[in-house]
Amino acid sequence: MEKPNFDEAIRSLIAEDNRYKPDGYQFLRDALDHTVSSLRKDELIEHRHVSGPELLDGVVEYGLKEFGPMAVAVLESWGIRTSEDIGVMVFKLIEVGAFGRSDEDSPSDFEDVLNLKDELLTPFRPTRPVLFKDDDDQEPPARGNQPAKSSEL
Repeated sequence: MEKPNFDEAIRSLIAEDNRYKPDGYQFLRDALDHTVSSLRKDELIEHRHVSGPELLDGVVEYGLKEFGPMAVAVLESWGIRTSEDIGVMVFKLIEVGAFGRSDEDSPSDFEDVLNLKDELLTPFRPTRPVLFKDDDDQEPPARGNQPAKSSEL
């Protein structure tokens, strides 16, 4: 079977199921390329199959690299909200011949592996309490040299 042009494959997928945007499929392809390149560096192997969990790690790494704190918003705008969405997209691309697979590959490889949103947001969360603990007795920090609000005048 001849491998289809990736853009044509995306068009055919979108025509039958438009849950995921074309840019989301392109991102997935780029994330796969990024993952393969990273694995090659680490393992000095030229051609290697990428497992579902490895691809998900690559999606997170590539998403953070490309979009930083906006990664969740960008991926959600393309319909990608969970690791299961990545799995659905991968197997749709396999069905049309744009991606390959091994006999061991399964959509379940993408289920409950990681919380995509949490993984993309964690690097941007504070690592220490910002203001104060949830103590009702504790006062918030003083405002310092900030001007008074009009209600305080």
